[in-house]
Amino acid sequence: MSAICRDCLSDQPGPARCRHCGSPRVLRHEELFDLTMAHMDCDAFYASVEKRDHPHLANQPLIVGGGKRGVVSTCCYIARIKGVRSAMPMFKAMELCPEAVVVPGRMDVYVGVSRQIRAMMEELTPSVQPISLDEAFLDLSGTQRLHGAPPAVLLARLARRIEVELGITISVGLSHNKFLAKIASDLDKPRGFSVIGKAETMAFLHDKPVGIIWGVGAAMRARLERDGIRTIADLRRYSEDDLFRKYGSMGGHVWRLAHGIDDRRITVREPVKSISNERTFNEDVSDPVSLDGHLWRLALKVSDRAKAAGLAGSTVNLKLKTRDFKLISRQLRLVEATQLTDEIYAATRPLLEREISRGPFRLLGVGLSHLSAYSGSDAAPDLLDPAAPRRRAAERASDAIRGRFGADAILKGRALR
Repeated sequence: MSAICRDCLSDQPGPARCRHCGSPRVLRHEELFDLTMAHMDCDAFYASVEKRDHPHLANQPLIVGGGKRGVVSTCCYIARIKGVRSAMPMFKAMELCPEAVVVPGRMDVYVGVSRQIRAMMEELTPSVQPISLDEAFLDLSGTQRLHGAPPAVLLARLARRIEVELGITISVGLSHNKFLAKIASDLDKPRGFSVIGKAETMAFLHDKPVGIIWGVGAAMRARLERDGIRTIADLRRYSEDDLFRKYGSMGGHVWRLAHGIDDRRITVREPVKSISNERTFNEDVSDPVSLDGHLWRLALKVSDRAKAAGLAGSTVNLKLKTRDFKLISRQLRLVEATQLTDEIYAATRPLLEREISRGPFRLLGVGLSHLSAYSGSDAAPDLLDPAAPRRRAAERASDAIRGRFGADAILKGRALR
């Protein structure tokens, strides 16, 4: 049986512990060196970055999020033991884990770490499909000849490198298609490495709930369960034609995945469609000055993310939610695409002013859409605003200072409102 030690990378590790380094993290599987489709998922990514940067928090329950009416962005595994989960309302999370340390998210930092991880992945294979900042699919077909080692060894080496160089742990799923690789990466978190081979696919899936199938959400799961279909085994009692007649194209989809069939290929560099940031307030806000301060800070966060990604947007978006949960969305098409805080703020401020009488508001959001690669130049003149080039130059100078000395090294007065 093929085997590898995930710590010293020996391919002859011994029966229980590695005979070379003594590690118990020995991975064995009949198809270990034959499989090429992988899914890599960072473990509690935002929380892991925060604990890396603040070592005194290492052994404490940590929640990234904030505000009584906000939600949990993510949390560490200590907090998860208490029942805290991503997207959970903060008040509920604090009821479950009152001793948790709560920190606000630092999206610019997370984007930077994500880009470092992506670069390491792309050193192994150009076939990398990011799903989010903290997870991606990799197709390692043909990489053994290039790198002189099977994909499983390359993945174990990469996971160790990410942990040593970036201080972030990652879990790996390895299989023969994307559907099963994604399932495998969730089997042994954190610091996991799980394999689902072709020979065991049918047996592995047999008793799994239908909700494990990619694309089966709450509504589809409820529909299947009403029809007596609760597990993969239940699905397999029907032919593909039966399920297609009953559920349309979704029927064919679930039949194929229930039989471990997934022909989807890696989609490299799927374009980002929008960048946005929003704030849910602890108390409803109607004061124009306070809302203006929040608008500036949100524009700054959107701008930072656009700059980090090398993107600019030609449409700005404003999102408001009133105290009675009515959602207001407004947008404005710009003459030229931008990534600058000053221009995002200047475009969204009139949109906010026109809606301010509908307050108070419980949520405010700012976004950029219709994205394109940033051209690298802010030099275009503006005949209606002669001071625009000076403000653009000042913002780039401020970015340089913030990049060197930290995000709070320089602030505009309106950011303190």
